[in-house]
Amino acid sequence: MRIAMVSEHASPLAAPGGVDAGGQNVYVARLGEELARRGHRVTVYTRRDAAGLPDRVELPGGAVVEHVPAGPPESVPKDELLPHMPAFGAYLARAWRRERPDVVHAHFWMSGLAARFGARPHGLPVVQTYHALGTVERRHQGHRDTSPPERLGIERHIGRTCARVLATCTDEVNELAALGVPGQHVSVVPCGVDAGRFRPGADGTSAPPRRARHRLLACGRLVRRKGYDQAVRALTRIPDTELVIAGGPAAGRLSREPEARRLWHLAHRSGVAGRVRLLGAVDPAGMPALVGSADLVLCTPVYEPFGIVPLEAMACGVPVVATDVGGHRDSVADGTTGRLVPPQDPGAVAAAVRELLADDALRRRHGTAGRARVLAHYTWDRVADGVEDVHRQVLTAHTTPEEVA
Repeated sequence: MRIAMVSEHASPLAAPGGVDAGGQNVYVARLGEELARRGHRVTVYTRRDAAGLPDRVELPGGAVVEHVPAGPPESVPKDELLPHMPAFGAYLARAWRRERPDVVHAHFWMSGLAARFGARPHGLPVVQTYHALGTVERRHQGHRDTSPPERLGIERHIGRTCARVLATCTDEVNELAALGVPGQHVSVVPCGVDAGRFRPGADGTSAPPRRARHRLLACGRLVRRKGYDQAVRALTRIPDTELVIAGGPAAGRLSREPEARRLWHLAHRSGVAGRVRLLGAVDPAGMPALVGSADLVLCTPVYEPFGIVPLEAMACGVPVVATDVGGHRDSVADGTTGRLVPPQDPGAVAAAVRELLADDALRRRHGTAGRARVLAHYTWDRVADGVEDVHRQVLTAHTTPEEVA
């Protein structure tokens, strides 16, 4: 198949950990690579966000990233990109006139809008993956949600008119149903993890030395909704344990990062500053060793559309304590690979952590079960199987947006 993947703000070439660079970037990169290795011709279209970028870049495995001129060739926050989607879509329409893809797979709601602009003149089927829904973000972020007001209506329209919605967890299916997207119009395929890189016994020489008997690790984008403050508050009830937080800008720029300053102040006020370390951005090559150096990985967001960090931990054989939200409900088997706890409840986090730290054998059992769960359900090969199947179904039906509507 000729597969066009549209990821307007999340380039597969970006290093994860920035404000707008996280799980979606990893997902698009790894899925594109895996589909290309299977012989599909994959092109990923992403916005040109720097003047010196080449027009096309080949990824490992043969997928190609094409930089689309839409808006200024500089970094722009994703929530300010909506006015540039007509230009993005017009570029896609011209590109697909020259080389027609068999199926279009859009990632994030604005990509879905641009893909619709580009696909409509050619009657191309569009598969939509949201990665995050505006209804969920608005519910949990309230006035801090900076999404354009048009987002909810556009997401609803895309979901009802595209050829298929590809959700990443069962919780998202329920959210889509509330938007009026029928269940038979949705397929669930989770995110994945590189179980070859993230594995038990990965070289730990690059991980920072411990400052306490036990280590807790939290990692991802350094933004408020990730709930790192809940981990800091929980630490006040967990003795002889350090908390390492990885993500955000380079270590030398953390002092200018608002969320880093907020966490530092909280740690000082809570009396645990000596046991909290913010590493800033970590080289992806060093992440398996860092994960493997932890006794437990904490994932404490207020909400999480999917969450790749629990998979990375389980792949390394490290138990997870995660909030009972979103994709965590699918990926973390409560009582088997770790613990699910209520969101915004540092006491519950602390209780689960203390129980697991007190029992080495229990942690080993959870770690073994987590690794087995990843190999059974969450490798990129498994993910590509599911996505490929959806693409084939859509291509066979060749349903255009107008026919679905």
